[in-house]
Amino acid sequence: MTGHDWYIFIIIGGVLFLLGVGALIWGMIEEKRIFEALAKKPDLREFSLKHIESPQPGALKIGGWIALGMGVLIIAAGIIMKFTTWFPK
Repeated sequence: MTGHDWYIFIIIGGVLFLLGVGALIWGMIEEKRIFEALAKKPDLREFSLKHIESPQPGALKIGGWIALGMGVLIIAAGIIMKFTTWFPK
């Protein structure tokens, strides 16, 4: 590794962090949209008989948390690489 490889870790971690935040927000918006559609139905039985539950909002939020955590860990690895003498400069 060269002395500036820690930039790569910071960039990849930052991209994962931003993708995680985006997925979390998208999942919350989708979940809110589904719940608002449910609230507008006069009878919940009508909704449950015609609709198959979609796991998309939950999957988006879980994937967002995973990407967020991985982004933070990769950023931390880049910071450690920058400020330690374990890696050649």
